[in-house]
Amino acid sequence: MIKDILQQFNISGTHSGVSTGAHWLPGTGPVLSSSSPVDGQHIADVQSAGRAEFDAVAAAAGQAFKEWRQWPAPKRGEVVRQIGEALRRHKTALGKLVSYEMGKSLQEGYGEVQEMIDICDFAVGLSRQLYGLTMHSERPGHRMYEQWHPLGITGIISAFNFPVAVWSWNAMLAWVCGDVCIWKPSEKTPVTALVCQYIVQQVFAANHVPEGVCCLLAGGREAGEWIAQDTRIPLVSATGSSRMGKAVGSAVGARLGRSLLELGGNNAIIISAEADLDMALIGCVFGAVGTAGQRCTSTRRLIIAENVFEAFTQKLVNAYQQLRIGNPLDERNHVGPLIDKDAVQMYLQALDQVKAQGGRFLVEGGVLDGPGFESGCYVRPCIAEVQNHYDIVQHETFAPILYVIRYKTLEEAIALQNDVPQGLSSAIMTLNLREAEAFLSAAGSDCGIANVNIGTSGAEIGGAFGGEKDTGGGRESGSDAWKNYMRRQTNTINYSTSLPLAQGIEFGL
Repeated sequence: MIKDILQQFNISGTHSGVSTGAHWLPGTGPVLSSSSPVDGQHIADVQSAGRAEFDAVAAAAGQAFKEWRQWPAPKRGEVVRQIGEALRRHKTALGKLVSYEMGKSLQEGYGEVQEMIDICDFAVGLSRQLYGLTMHSERPGHRMYEQWHPLGITGIISAFNFPVAVWSWNAMLAWVCGDVCIWKPSEKTPVTALVCQYIVQQVFAANHVPEGVCCLLAGGREAGEWIAQDTRIPLVSATGSSRMGKAVGSAVGARLGRSLLELGGNNAIIISAEADLDMALIGCVFGAVGTAGQRCTSTRRLIIAENVFEAFTQKLVNAYQQLRIGNPLDERNHVGPLIDKDAVQMYLQALDQVKAQGGRFLVEGGVLDGPGFESGCYVRPCIAEVQNHYDIVQHETFAPILYVIRYKTLEEAIALQNDVPQGLSSAIMTLNLREAEAFLSAAGSDCGIANVNIGTSGAEIGGAFGGEKDTGGGRESGSDAWKNYMRRQTNTINYSTSLPLAQGIEFGL
């Protein structure tokens, strides 16, 4: 099945991972070998970029920007509309490949491609709504307004857990804004990036889009450093760990560039004594085990009212006993594998730390073996009762480990929710309006996303996505996130016959 998909997009042998949007360049960097965590089988080899190829790609992007920025925004939007149509045609094939290369469930693979389609639709409408403002001038015969212009090259560094969707959040908005893009996908999921590049190249060729508007740069950490340090790239959007984001932000900031950072999450759901516990259960379990706990919005912590703690944790234990773990392309299974064996080792280290720091497991974890688990990447989702201040709880572990914590008052619960370095997503389960509003108030959740009676994962593209503190402060996708990809210009026009100065300053000659 996967071989048929790869043949459909002319991917065979060792394929170049470097493209200027019209031509594939022979890479001189290390070969990236992609294997599936589903069954351990080899998918394809991708030749990564060397420094010379990066410079060639950056030069092509810079040249393309000079032309692309002058295309009318609605015309750029029409090209993005066609990308959305192409993604609709390839949704099944690309969704299966996402599931197989990354390891998420097939439904989540399809959902990721749907996110790409949705952001295309959003961007098409946006292409006719890049609004500025008008202001009244204090000087007679003057008019003031502000407008937004394309920024230039957008460097996109994406992570393995959403191998294509997060790239599209950035690229589609950047393109309608008049920017060009250089994409460095995760070295763990390079093949899905090749397929996306093929799809976009076909649409761009049909519309005579200049070469260099959509560039691909497969590579490892070094390729990301080239992007972060290059003054030709005014905006770098990076998704990944807080450690990686701090390095990118430091490098970009040192040259006074802009960075858009979407980093780690340590997301909590508060379970009130006045919650609908059955409904809360669904959101908590999906949030904790969906994508095998490898979403930045995965639910890591449940902060549960003391008087419903035993009842709700028993519901959780019963639900976990019903989870089906296995091949994610089998839609009967709930949980697939971790991305690789390094992730498995981090999961096991986290379990050891939970025990060492005094945690108590309600559902034990462990690595699964035997038929169907030959890749060595399948682990058992687990639940541990802990204290919020434990060092391991304060850190994000990209795995299906759910921590449960007791609270007595809502004020205490909100304080616990906020008392971690990260600030991405949060939720409260309650039927009490006062509790819900307190959670959403300025004194409530300090996260970029705060939900009531839904879980922490599953954001829609209409709202700006991102978080605070060690999550980086970036905003992608909907709302006014498009402003990240443009530069603001304030204009004052004098249509009078004199030249008065602002603030009433007199400067006679």
